[in-house]
Amino acid sequence: MVTFCAEQHAAQKDVCQRFGLSWDHFGRSSNRPNHELTQHFARQLWKNGYLEVRTTKQVYSNADRRFLPDRYVIGTCPHCGYPSARGDQCENCTRVLDPADLIDPRSAMSGSTDIEIRDSTHLFLKQSQFVPQLREWIASKKDWPILVTSIANKWLDEGLHDRGITRDVEWGVPVPDDIGDGKLKGKVFYVWFDAPIEYIGATREWAEGNNKGDAWRGWWFGDAAKNVTYFEFMGKENIPFHTVGFPVTIMGSHEPWKLVDRLKGFNYINYYGGKFSTSQKRGVFMDTALEILPADYWRYYLVANAPEGADSNFTWDHFASVVNKDLADVLGNFVNRITRFCLSRFDGKVPAEGTYGGEEQALIDELDARVKTYADHFEAIEFRKASAELRAIWVAGNEYLTRAAPWTVIKADRARAAAAVRMGLNLVHLFGHLSWPIIPAAARTIHHAIQPSPDVIPWPDEPMAEFLDQLDGGQTIYAPEVLFAKITDEQIVAWIERFGGLEG
Repeated sequence: MVTFCAEQHAAQKDVCQRFGLSWDHFGRSSNRPNHELTQHFARQLWKNGYLEVRTTKQVYSNADRRFLPDRYVIGTCPHCGYPSARGDQCENCTRVLDPADLIDPRSAMSGSTDIEIRDSTHLFLKQSQFVPQLREWIASKKDWPILVTSIANKWLDEGLHDRGITRDVEWGVPVPDDIGDGKLKGKVFYVWFDAPIEYIGATREWAEGNNKGDAWRGWWFGDAAKNVTYFEFMGKENIPFHTVGFPVTIMGSHEPWKLVDRLKGFNYINYYGGKFSTSQKRGVFMDTALEILPADYWRYYLVANAPEGADSNFTWDHFASVVNKDLADVLGNFVNRITRFCLSRFDGKVPAEGTYGGEEQALIDELDARVKTYADHFEAIEFRKASAELRAIWVAGNEYLTRAAPWTVIKADRARAAAAVRMGLNLVHLFGHLSWPIIPAAARTIHHAIQPSPDVIPWPDEPMAEFLDQLDGGQTIYAPEVLFAKITDEQIVAWIERFGGLEG
């Protein structure tokens, strides 16, 4: 198991780094800090009367000669009829399940239906006692997405059941001997009990590994943690565990551990109306996506179509349309037009002639408002709206350049054309700064067309009147190669054949 986890971490770290993603620390729930914290929370819950030993039904596979972990049992969901629900949760209707609930269950390991339900003794967390406290807490989260609060309240409205938090498997955090009156020997905690505790455990690992001592406690415990804003991001299938299960663990400890401040849940991205599936070779995944296009194509598309309000649907035609219109025609064409015109008519140097006039002031006023709106969307964790505002900023630059038309005006008024080119180059510089959160590689290329790009491109905090008048006359600029190549019909056909599509 340790070797498998190490291999998977290395593979996923590699592909994620190629997508421009990074982390401060990779923690493991199998490490000492999480074991100690998990057992600490369990002891607190036991002491406070929120854990109870019960005999329950567990799935045993005769073919595999073992009790099966929840996710290793597959069957039909008793609530929605989805035929491939797993024993911990139906990903179709998001209902949390027990493996014994499934209709026609089978082993995910061997595929065998030769399974039986056996009695087994386990610890149960008395979630049902926390309904009023959970309702009050969830109601206080006015800035949470409706998706999150509706799923959480749906759980509470349907009746919150006590939850088994131990399992009969060989790996996991052992139940300590002082819990369960000696009836739980050999049991381990269920992954959905200890995995969220690893959020705390990972920061403790980081602190201990970087000579920070108990600094991690200031993020999680007591009055010091009130100065911390704690975010969680997840797919909708994980929302119940983070709005009910883990909060009950924290609340039931009767200790001042920090609860999440901002929880961002996402719906699903479907592939031609169905689910992505590695087994059915249906859909494009992170490693193969980078075989056909650079990361920024994917980053932009995924942010622009983030499934925030509802499930979104990926098709190759739609993907190509977004890339070609937004990245190639709007952003790429703008950078290409103005830098190449500067090269051809102003020797590749920022022109110093001319002054800004009414057109430039109108653009500055518009961008002051739009850049603030763009930042506000990020602060509100509304990625799709942020992407739309960024595109609107690019469009505003294009519309300005079309009105200013320096390639035409230069024939009669070189100074006026020079002012328009200088504004256009300042806009290129601005686009490099604003695009960095979403398309970092392209943003660096854009920024470098004007001046060397730092590793982290800072947010433009200055008023637009200042930022858009920064470039010195005579400064050398460069014209980058094509930023985003258009996707062709032939590529779409080839990708549908490779990754599946309407027929997939």
